[in-house]
Amino acid sequence: MTAIPPPAAGAGRLVSVNVGRPSEVAWRARTVSTAIRKAPVAGPVRARGVNLVGDAQADRRAHGGVDKALYAYAAEDLAWWSGQLGLDLVPGSMGENLTTAGLELCEAVVGERWQVGGVLLQATQPRIPCYKLGIRLGDDRFPERFAMARRPGIYLRILAEGEFQAGDEIEVLERPAHGLRAVEVAHIFYDQHHRAGELLCVAELAASWHRWARRILAGAGQEAVAES
Repeated sequence: MTAIPPPAAGAGRLVSVNVGRPSEVAWRARTVSTAIRKAPVAGPVRARGVNLVGDAQADRRAHGGVDKALYAYAAEDLAWWSGQLGLDLVPGSMGENLTTAGLELCEAVVGERWQVGGVLLQATQPRIPCYKLGIRLGDDRFPERFAMARRPGIYLRILAEGEFQAGDEIEVLERPAHGLRAVEVAHIFYDQHHRAGELLCVAELAASWHRWARRILAGAGQEAVAES
Protein backbone atom coordinates (compact mmCIF):
# COMPACT_ATOMS: atom_id res chain seq x y z
CA MET A 1 0.00 0.00 0.00
CA THR A 2 1.10 3.57 -0.63
CA ALA A 3 -0.20 6.35 1.57
CA ILE A 4 -1.95 9.22 -0.20
CA PRO A 5 -2.86 12.64 1.17
CA PRO A 6 -6.32 12.80 2.71
CA PRO A 7 -8.96 14.63 0.67
CA ALA A 8 -9.56 18.27 1.29
CA ALA A 9 -12.29 19.04 3.78
CA GLY A 10 -15.63 18.11 2.25
CA ALA A 11 -13.99 16.47 -0.78
CA GLY A 12 -15.56 13.15 0.10
CA ARG A 13 -18.61 12.79 2.28
CA LEU A 14 -21.41 10.41 3.05
CA VAL A 15 -24.64 11.86 1.71
CA SER A 16 -26.91 9.08 2.91
CA VAL A 17 -26.92 5.67 4.59
CA ASN A 18 -29.59 3.43 3.09
CA VAL A 19 -31.00 0.12 4.28
CA GLY A 20 -33.72 -2.28 3.19
CA ARG A 21 -35.19 -5.65 4.06
CA PRO A 22 -36.26 -8.38 1.64
CA SER A 23 -39.74 -8.18 0.21
CA GLU A 24 -41.72 -10.14 -2.37
CA VAL A 25 -42.30 -8.46 -5.74
CA ALA A 26 -43.94 -9.56 -8.97
CA TRP A 27 -41.61 -10.05 -11.93
CA ARG A 28 -42.42 -11.73 -15.23
CA ALA A 29 -45.41 -13.69 -13.96
CA ARG A 30 -43.61 -14.90 -10.87
CA THR A 31 -42.73 -13.67 -7.42
CA VAL A 32 -39.14 -12.93 -6.41
CA SER A 33 -37.59 -11.82 -3.15
CA THR A 34 -35.37 -8.74 -3.22
CA ALA A 35 -33.97 -6.17 -0.82
CA ILE A 36 -32.90 -3.74 -3.54
CA ARG A 37 -35.32 -1.07 -2.36
CA LYS A 38 -33.11 0.82 0.07
CA ALA A 39 -34.22 3.94 1.93
CA PRO A 40 -32.21 6.55 3.86
CA VAL A 41 -32.06 6.31 7.64
CA ALA A 42 -31.32 9.11 10.06
CA GLY A 43 -28.68 9.06 12.75
CA PRO A 44 -25.77 6.71 13.31
CA VAL A 45 -25.89 3.27 11.69
CA ARG A 46 -23.63 0.41 12.74
CA ALA A 47 -21.64 -1.54 10.17
CA ARG A 48 -20.78 -5.00 11.42
CA GLY A 49 -19.89 -8.38 9.96
CA VAL A 50 -21.19 -8.40 6.41
CA ASN A 51 -23.96 -5.85 6.68
CA LEU A 52 -25.47 -2.74 8.20
CA VAL A 53 -27.82 -3.00 11.14
CA GLY A 54 -31.31 -2.90 9.63
CA ASP A 55 -30.19 -4.08 6.19
CA ALA A 56 -30.25 -7.49 4.51
CA GLN A 57 -29.84 -9.30 1.22
CA ALA A 58 -32.48 -11.65 -0.16
CA ASP A 59 -30.10 -14.06 -1.92
CA ARG A 60 -26.71 -14.52 -0.26
CA ARG A 61 -25.56 -16.80 -3.08
CA ALA A 62 -25.32 -13.79 -5.40
CA HIS A 63 -25.42 -10.80 -3.08
CA GLY A 64 -23.70 -9.74 0.10
CA GLY A 65 -21.01 -11.62 1.96
CA VAL A 66 -17.61 -10.40 3.08
CA ASP A 67 -16.56 -9.08 -0.34
CA LYS A 68 -19.84 -7.28 -0.98
CA ALA A 69 -20.86 -6.24 2.50
CA LEU A 70 -21.76 -2.71 1.40
CA TYR A 71 -22.40 -1.04 -1.93
CA ALA A 72 -21.56 2.61 -2.60
CA TYR A 73 -22.86 4.78 -5.42
CA ALA A 74 -22.09 8.43 -6.10
CA ALA A 75 -24.67 11.19 -5.91
CA GLU A 76 -23.02 12.61 -9.02
CA ASP A 77 -23.79 9.40 -10.91
CA LEU A 78 -27.37 9.42 -9.63
CA ALA A 79 -27.69 12.96 -11.02
CA TRP A 80 -26.30 11.79 -14.38
CA TRP A 81 -28.82 8.96 -14.53
CA SER A 82 -31.62 11.35 -13.55
CA GLY A 83 -30.82 13.34 -16.67
CA GLN A 84 -30.59 10.23 -18.82
CA LEU A 85 -33.85 8.72 -17.59
CA GLY A 86 -35.89 11.82 -16.93
CA LEU A 87 -36.37 10.72 -13.34
CA ASP A 88 -35.59 12.23 -9.96
CA LEU A 89 -33.33 9.57 -8.49
CA VAL A 90 -32.88 9.91 -4.75
CA PRO A 91 -30.32 8.23 -2.48
CA GLY A 92 -30.87 4.48 -2.47
CA SER A 93 -32.27 4.43 -6.01
CA MET A 94 -29.55 2.08 -7.22
CA GLY A 95 -29.93 -0.15 -4.19
CA GLU A 96 -26.82 1.36 -2.66
CA ASN A 97 -26.10 1.33 1.06
CA LEU A 98 -23.88 4.39 0.90
CA THR A 99 -24.57 7.42 -1.28
CA THR A 100 -21.37 9.42 -1.60
CA ALA A 101 -20.43 12.87 -2.87
CA GLY A 102 -17.10 14.37 -3.87
CA LEU A 103 -15.43 11.06 -4.76
CA GLU A 104 -14.86 9.81 -8.30
CA LEU A 105 -15.93 6.23 -7.67
CA CYS A 106 -14.82 5.25 -11.18
CA GLU A 107 -11.30 6.08 -10.01
CA ALA A 108 -11.53 3.83 -6.95
CA VAL A 109 -8.69 1.32 -6.88
CA VAL A 110 -9.42 -2.25 -5.84
CA GLY A 111 -8.12 -2.58 -2.29
CA GLU A 112 -8.12 1.10 -1.36
CA ARG A 113 -9.20 1.81 2.20
CA TRP A 114 -11.74 4.36 3.39
CA GLN A 115 -12.28 5.76 6.85
CA VAL A 116 -15.93 6.76 7.20
CA GLY A 117 -16.89 7.88 10.67
CA GLY A 118 -15.88 5.01 12.93
CA VAL A 119 -15.82 2.40 10.15
CA LEU A 120 -12.85 1.18 8.11
CA LEU A 121 -13.85 -0.05 4.62
CA GLN A 122 -11.99 -1.57 1.68
CA ALA A 123 -13.01 -1.29 -1.99
CA THR A 124 -13.33 -4.75 -3.54
CA GLN A 125 -15.04 -4.87 -6.94
CA PRO A 126 -17.48 -3.20 -9.34
CA ARG A 127 -21.13 -4.06 -9.63
CA ILE A 128 -22.21 -6.47 -12.35
CA PRO A 129 -25.96 -5.77 -12.45
CA CYS A 130 -28.67 -8.40 -12.49
CA TYR A 131 -32.36 -8.25 -13.34
CA LYS A 132 -33.27 -6.95 -9.88
CA LEU A 133 -31.83 -3.54 -10.75
CA GLY A 134 -34.35 -3.52 -13.60
CA ILE A 135 -37.10 -4.24 -11.08
CA ARG A 136 -35.95 -1.29 -8.97
CA LEU A 137 -35.98 1.10 -11.94
CA GLY A 138 -39.09 -0.37 -13.55
CA ASP A 139 -37.26 -1.27 -16.75
CA ASP A 140 -36.16 -4.81 -17.61
CA ARG A 141 -33.54 -3.42 -20.00
CA PHE A 142 -31.98 -1.06 -17.48
CA PRO A 143 -29.30 -3.51 -16.24
CA GLU A 144 -27.85 -3.54 -19.76
CA ARG A 145 -27.86 0.27 -19.90
CA PHE A 146 -26.25 0.39 -16.48
CA ALA A 147 -23.48 -1.97 -17.57
CA MET A 148 -22.80 -0.05 -20.77
CA ALA A 149 -22.55 3.27 -18.93
CA ARG A 150 -19.51 2.04 -16.97
CA ARG A 151 -20.65 3.80 -13.81
CA PRO A 152 -20.67 0.64 -11.68
CA GLY A 153 -20.23 2.01 -8.20
CA ILE A 154 -18.09 0.05 -5.77
CA TYR A 155 -18.52 -2.81 -3.32
CA LEU A 156 -16.81 -2.62 0.06
CA ARG A 157 -15.55 -4.95 2.78
CA ILE A 158 -15.96 -3.97 6.42
CA LEU A 159 -12.45 -4.14 7.87
CA ALA A 160 -13.24 -2.52 11.22
CA GLU A 161 -16.76 -2.35 12.61
CA GLY A 162 -18.24 0.87 13.90
CA GLU A 163 -20.81 3.55 13.20
CA PHE A 164 -21.24 6.26 10.60
CA GLN A 165 -23.99 8.59 9.50
CA ALA A 166 -24.95 11.01 6.75
CA GLY A 167 -22.58 13.97 6.70
CA ASP A 168 -19.49 12.04 7.78
CA GLU A 169 -16.30 12.64 5.81
CA ILE A 170 -14.97 9.84 3.62
CA GLU A 171 -11.19 9.79 3.89
CA VAL A 172 -9.25 7.65 1.42
CA LEU A 173 -6.40 6.42 3.60
CA GLU A 174 -4.31 4.44 1.10
CA ARG A 175 -4.33 2.86 -2.33
CA PRO A 176 -2.53 -0.29 -3.49
CA ALA A 177 0.42 0.24 -5.79
CA HIS A 178 -1.06 -2.05 -8.48
CA GLY A 179 -3.45 0.77 -9.41
CA LEU A 180 -6.18 -1.43 -10.94
CA ARG A 181 -9.44 0.50 -10.77
CA ALA A 182 -12.76 -1.22 -10.17
CA VAL A 183 -14.14 0.22 -13.41
CA GLU A 184 -11.27 -1.46 -15.26
CA VAL A 185 -12.39 -4.77 -13.79
CA ALA A 186 -15.79 -4.13 -15.36
CA HIS A 187 -14.14 -3.36 -18.71
CA ILE A 188 -12.17 -6.60 -18.51
CA PHE A 189 -15.33 -8.55 -17.75
CA TYR A 190 -17.37 -7.12 -20.61
CA ASP A 191 -14.97 -6.54 -23.47
CA GLN A 192 -11.29 -6.87 -22.55
CA HIS A 193 -10.85 -10.57 -21.83
CA HIS A 194 -7.26 -10.36 -23.02
CA ARG A 195 -6.52 -8.54 -19.75
CA ALA A 196 -7.99 -11.25 -17.51
CA GLY A 197 -4.55 -12.22 -16.23
CA GLU A 198 -4.22 -8.80 -14.55
CA LEU A 199 -6.95 -9.78 -12.11
CA LEU A 200 -4.87 -12.65 -10.75
CA CYS A 201 -2.24 -10.14 -9.62
CA VAL A 202 -4.67 -8.26 -7.37
CA ALA A 203 -4.87 -10.01 -4.01
CA GLU A 204 -7.56 -7.63 -2.72
CA LEU A 205 -9.99 -8.64 -5.47
CA ALA A 206 -12.73 -11.10 -4.50
CA ALA A 207 -11.87 -14.78 -5.06
CA SER A 208 -14.84 -15.13 -7.45
CA TRP A 209 -13.06 -12.78 -9.86
CA HIS A 210 -9.88 -14.85 -9.69
CA ARG A 211 -11.89 -17.95 -10.55
CA TRP A 212 -13.52 -16.15 -13.46
CA ALA A 213 -10.14 -14.96 -14.76
CA ARG A 214 -8.78 -18.50 -14.67
CA ARG A 215 -11.77 -19.76 -16.64
CA ILE A 216 -11.25 -17.07 -19.26
CA LEU A 217 -7.55 -17.84 -19.52
CA ALA A 218 -8.43 -21.52 -19.89
CA GLY A 219 -10.75 -20.66 -22.77
CA ALA A 220 -13.93 -21.55 -20.91
CA GLY A 221 -15.78 -18.45 -22.07
CA GLN A 222 -17.49 -15.66 -20.16
CA GLU A 223 -19.54 -16.52 -17.11
CA ALA A 224 -21.12 -14.16 -14.64
CA VAL A 225 -19.05 -13.86 -11.48
CA ALA A 226 -21.24 -12.27 -8.88
CA GLU A 227 -24.26 -10.46 -10.22
CA SER A 228 -25.74 -7.88 -7.95
